Amino acid sequence: MNAKELIIKHEGRVAHAYQDSLGLWSIGIGHLIDERKGGRLPDHIIDALFDYDFELHRNELLVKLPWVAELDEVRQAALIDAYFQLRGNLLGFKEALRFIQAMAWASAADELIDSKWATQTPNRARDVAGMI
Repeated sequence: MNAKELIIKHEGRVAHAYQDSLGLWSIGIGHLIDERKGGRLPDHIIDALFDYDFELHRNELLVKLPWVAELDEVRQAALIDAYFQLRGNLLGFKEALRFIQAMAWASAADELIDSKWATQTPNRARDVAGMI
């Protein structure tokens, strides 16, 4: 058994944040992320994880709402951002999406602002509505 195999055997391979035997937050194969002990994710890992998540959610959105691909870049970005945060819950914004698809921009923006989402994350909702 080589050193990597031995470490994996002892640390385990965990795909979510967990507390180790000392109660410190770790992830993966014993990667300390607990800031109390100087743990963190390196920037290149954060960027790679974001790239993965971005493509995953962008592609999911385009499969569920193929017409989004026909929107201009700014409105696509707004919907991708909303989907990134809300995931499938964005599909519950039926009136807003209907207005967007019909290019009734002001009505769509009003629907987005008049939502529980806008009370939970007002700055983000205002940004997205403004882009629409």
